[in-house]
Amino acid sequence: MIRIEQCTKYFHRGSVNEVLALNNISLSIKEGDFITVIGSNGAGKSTLLNYIAGSFFADSGRLLVDDTDISRWPEYKRARWIARVFQNPLLGTFASGTIEQNMALAKKRGKPRGLGRGVKPQDYEFFREQLQHLGLGLETRMHDVVGLLSGGQRQALTLLMATMTHPAILLLDEHTAALDPKTAHKVIELTETLIAEQNLTSLMVTHQMKHALDLGNRLIMMHQGQIIFDVEGEAKKKLHVEDLLHKFYEVQGEEMSDRILLA
Repeated sequence: MIRIEQCTKYFHRGSVNEVLALNNISLSIKEGDFITVIGSNGAGKSTLLNYIAGSFFADSGRLLVDDTDISRWPEYKRARWIARVFQNPLLGTFASGTIEQNMALAKKRGKPRGLGRGVKPQDYEFFREQLQHLGLGLETRMHDVVGLLSGGQRQALTLLMATMTHPAILLLDEHTAALDPKTAHKVIELTETLIAEQNLTSLMVTHQMKHALDLGNRLIMMHQGQIIFDVEGEAKKKLHVEDLLHKFYEVQGEEMSDRILLA
């Protein structure tokens, strides 16, 4: 169980550029929840993920993982419980390292590290088995430098690395937005498979209405730093794009074009 309790975050407070990014947000995430997060630009979607990951501390409120208050824990300390896949495929891997070296680092995420061999002999078979799940032939290229892989291959590898240690929560920040449609579709399929096989608790930001509706068991909509809509289970399955648009219109108090909504 992950709980966000009355979280508020300002950026540039007291200046002309002051922004209320998160406005007294509270959210309970149950084990096994796969939550899609939608909202217009500046709604606070990525800010919410950044807060959970530890990229910054909130001005007020608490973040608890299994009743442990981690509100003031730095990002590296939260890594034992929290894994993340970014929009940019370049951010999730160590470009000058090999595939096996990257996977060895991922396997040790949140754990003490000594001066022994980074890639142990017993790791090779485990890495090979994990890479076979991707269906990209990377299990035969473990000595290849990651920087030579395509964006789609790197993002698939990043997703695999993020789930290797079964994190308490997996954060997906528009992780297919920088990929071409065909590759994005493959990464989404891989996302569904890995989350389902491991029953991972996940939070996925997306601008794709279809993904928001089709994926996961729960959907939340954000607007101006607040959660304005939270639906799950059968109620979510009955939703259509028009229902989500109507919800935005209701909050905005005026009509809003699809182009702006999905920007």
